[in-house]
Amino acid sequence: MTDQGPAFQISPHSHVFLGPDHERAERRTWAVIILCTIMMVAEIVGGALFGSLALIADGLHMSTHAGALLLAALAYTFARKYAEDPSFTFGTGKFGDLAGYSSAIVLAMIALLIGYEAVSRFLDPVPIAFNEAIPIAALGLLVNSASAWLLAGGHHHEHGHSHGHTHDHDHDDDHDHDHADDMHHRDNNMRAAVVHVMADAAVSVLVIVGLLLARTFGWLWMDPLAGLIGALVIASWSVALIRDTGAILLDRTPDPGMAEKVRVAIESDGDRVTDLHLWRLGPGHLGAIVSVATSAPREVADYRQKLAHFHDLSHVTVEVQRL
Repeated sequence: MTDQGPAFQISPHSHVFLGPDHERAERRTWAVIILCTIMMVAEIVGGALFGSLALIADGLHMSTHAGALLLAALAYTFARKYAEDPSFTFGTGKFGDLAGYSSAIVLAMIALLIGYEAVSRFLDPVPIAFNEAIPIAALGLLVNSASAWLLAGGHHHEHGHSHGHTHDHDHDDDHDHDHADDMHHRDNNMRAAVVHVMADAAVSVLVIVGLLLARTFGWLWMDPLAGLIGALVIASWSVALIRDTGAILLDRTPDPGMAEKVRVAIESDGDRVTDLHLWRLGPGHLGAIVSVATSAPREVADYRQKLAHFHDLSHVTVEVQRL
């Protein structure tokens, strides 16, 4: 005989698994898009008026920057708009992870392009218009710094949920569990947006240093070297983002430490967990399916009570198998 039921309530419950900072993050992302669009138009128009090809090129680069952020903003918007659409079985909390994964792929491609251009310039150096290139790089750094500030403005780690839970830990949590806990609370959509502007900012810093050294000492090879270092930094960030978001999209267990604690809690009275699935539904929200084999006269409600203190478990199904 098998009894099935949700772990916390029997009545229909919410499948909204968005992060607690979702709407504020959405507003910040749209604000940065507006800033980038203004700068893009100003650079392209200014370049056309003053005959600066470099300024036009930087404006076109800014358009790719705005496009990547648009992906993040749309992910926030669609996740919120369809949060209660029943056709999304486990809600729309993974929209941000999908957008983050896509942004990471774009970042990897940008790193490859920068790396290719850097190697080409090592082999075939090109003349550099220092008086135009340095101010444009400084302008890019300024815009990216402002973008990073806007994206991070007022952001802090809130571990509450839309269900009204507050987040706590047992005092014996180890470092690995704390790290995993941070990972499954992380907003990867915002992370991807910040990584994108930080990557641009890092490249701008390297370019400015490379250009200044090249102009001062005649070391033209410093410019492609700076580009190559920037490409490696961006590639490193994109790989980490692909790894983390890919694991979520494939429903990899986000926190083995919590999975083990769930198992221990269920088996504390001699029952046996025969199957356990734990996955991330959205920032700060975990789903779980637990199958329990027992010879005791326990009901699903008993196991709900055992799991009630795991506040990150926003959607749980318990199956009881009678021995």
